[in-house]
Amino acid sequence: MELKPYQHRVIKDLERFLTYTQKEETPKKAFDQYWEDKLGMPYTPQLDGSFEGMKPYKNNVANAVHIAIKVPTAGGKTFIAVNALHTINKHFYKGNAKAVVWLVPWSNLLQQTVNNLSNPNHPYREKLNSLFSNRVEVYEKDQLLQGANFNPTSVTEQLNIFVFNFSSLRINARKKDDRKVFQENGALESFRNTIVDKELVLPDTDETALINVIRSLNPIVIVDESHNAESDLSVEMLNNLNPSLVLDLTATPKENSNIISFVNALALKKESMVKLPVVVYNHHKKEEVITSALHLQRQLELLAIEEEKLTGKYIRPIILFQAQSNIKGKNNTTFQKIKEQLVKLQIPEEQIKIKTSGIDELKGIDLMSKDCPVKYIITVNALKEGWDCPNAYILASLADKSSAVEVEQILGRVLRQPYVVKHKEALLNMSFVLTASSKFNETLDSIVKGLQESGFSKDDYYAEEIEEEVLTPNEVLNQDLFSKEPTPENYVKSDDDFDVSAIEFNPNDKVTLDTIAQQNPLVSKITEKAKVEGQTFEEKVNDLDIDDTTSIFTDIMKTAPKIYKIDGQFKEVASTLKLPQFFKKVEEDELGEISLFEELNSEDQYLNKLSLLEGFKLSNYSSMVTFEDISKEIYACRF
Repeated sequence: MELKPYQHRVIKDLERFLTYTQKEETPKKAFDQYWEDKLGMPYTPQLDGSFEGMKPYKNNVANAVHIAIKVPTAGGKTFIAVNALHTINKHFYKGNAKAVVWLVPWSNLLQQTVNNLSNPNHPYREKLNSLFSNRVEVYEKDQLLQGANFNPTSVTEQLNIFVFNFSSLRINARKKDDRKVFQENGALESFRNTIVDKELVLPDTDETALINVIRSLNPIVIVDESHNAESDLSVEMLNNLNPSLVLDLTATPKENSNIISFVNALALKKESMVKLPVVVYNHHKKEEVITSALHLQRQLELLAIEEEKLTGKYIRPIILFQAQSNIKGKNNTTFQKIKEQLVKLQIPEEQIKIKTSGIDELKGIDLMSKDCPVKYIITVNALKEGWDCPNAYILASLADKSSAVEVEQILGRVLRQPYVVKHKEALLNMSFVLTASSKFNETLDSIVKGLQESGFSKDDYYAEEIEEEVLTPNEVLNQDLFSKEPTPENYVKSDDDFDVSAIEFNPNDKVTLDTIAQQNPLVSKITEKAKVEGQTFEEKVNDLDIDDTTSIFTDIMKTAPKIYKIDGQFKEVASTLKLPQFFKKVEEDELGEISLFEELNSEDQYLNKLSLLEGFKLSNYSSMVTFEDISKEIYACRF
């Protein structure tokens, strides 16, 4: 597994920034100078409240370099971090670069990270072994506390990755006795006189406490999903580790992040990392949502079988049934009832699993395995982050019709593309959101927010609603005469309040790709429209150029370059203009690993805005312009 071109650029940005840390006295000076050189301008506040340049470095963690990388969901943050460890080890000369604390926010992400970094057959571990000559050890908290294969020799001779979740370390200083990492530990006695620095021992803790061993190593700290580590307790947690460098990884960096590199979401689309566009379809009833979801899953599954015959890549499309949260007057224990209702449809029980904050039926299950039977997962937002299953294709909301569907928390779970390749079957390159909400506009706002929180945009989805039934005058009259009392607006149904008999689906039916359209014309309509929109979306993506310069302003600096509209009378003339494209010569050894990609093997490269800024610093030039020296002659050029 090798770096994608955009991931390679991130590593190059990191390497370039680390050279600044060697030249400058403080992290602040290194960061500020790095961006001043990159943008060609220093940070300059304006009278109107706006600013030019990058905002100055925020010193969040004392005595440490604290930087961030912005990567959209499914952009390969973990693989970037794996490669970043080698770059840091090679170009950063403070602390013990072979001691790494890898922090994750949740227990499920903890186990996933440990497994991926430990498994010798996983691409992440294979890359670590390649970069560090097979001298790598991954530890969980219990292994460290027991001193299992963890000793003063090992911490200096190999790469040591200590994987913790935040809750193991994030605690008020006055309650540190409640955590074993702060307690005296006889298993770590050998560290007392060899590794532990007496001056770094935390107050009221023993020298053999694991936290003091880690502090004395002055480690590198990787913070996954770092937007969850912004509280005062989180900052205290980072300071307790006494890191030499903190690298934040997130799709949604906070205001106090020191971003040195970012990934444009368009790069993920071009590299087939994500299932886009998101196809959204709004139904009248939740029974229709379930019916459409079940038939759509079966159609995708049939397509996946054909795909496997051609490519050998196994895909088992999964539905995420999202139950409604915060049901007033209810104890939210309806998940089991939803499962029971699905079983009534003759769906085998082993194919249905519940994942909520209190129930985890996915624990220990490899959803990507061919032997795994799971096709349906019931959740609220327990899968909001740190859950990796590219087979998840459909998000079906079972929220009450009167509610806006809050999908932003888990939308990112259906975006990851299986095998990170463009599949031959178009529908296997998209993801689907099925809803039944009368507040559909609010639902769409939620979807846009979910895309933005995953690092994408409002242009990355297509939405449609079922047309309202047109009633005859006679039907309207009957409806008015015999309708039930109106339901109060604030009334919220239970998640399991749906009519099983109204769901038209039999998992035992024998269907083919030719006959499935006859079973459910609505799903056929959704998929046919999705194919058209997917083709349009793909053409649009292919025609777009990745403009990192604009993204620096909009995504990183949280400001926008001034845009001036062309005067109407000149639009026609402007459309006929042909501008020359300039190239620059690049030495072959400067291409580095990027030269592995065929399209970049040429020594000629497009000259862009950033190329012209290399070596240029506006602050070095005089602000006094002598207009007398400007030639009065004006030349007209015709093309």
